[in-house]
Amino acid sequence: MGVSVEEFMAIVLRLPEVSQHESAGYVGFKVRGKGFGYLWEETETVGLKATVEEQLALVAERPEVFEVQFTAGRFGWVVVRLAGIEADELAEMVTEAWSLSAPKRLIESTL
Repeated sequence: MGVSVEEFMAIVLRLPEVSQHESAGYVGFKVRGKGFGYLWEETETVGLKATVEEQLALVAERPEVFEVQFTAGRFGWVVVRLAGIEADELAEMVTEAWSLSAPKRLIESTL
């Protein structure tokens, strides 16, 4: 069990029109200028955009893997510990985070 930083990067970068930017201690990911994820290599954790309902459900179900990062409007960002998640589950979460930020036409042409 567990996903490496390299595996996470491969999952994120296979999605269309993803851009990345480095900042103080993390790498951020956007699609057409809208953020959907962050990577903190030092702690091997990622932050992903989700709905508030999904955020709360994940944290309640597996607090050893997920934690609340913050909420903003109808979105609840989730911190994910890479060591505690399987690649297929993480890929699903990353794709969902991306789709919460991507334009509808891009989503329809991709998924």
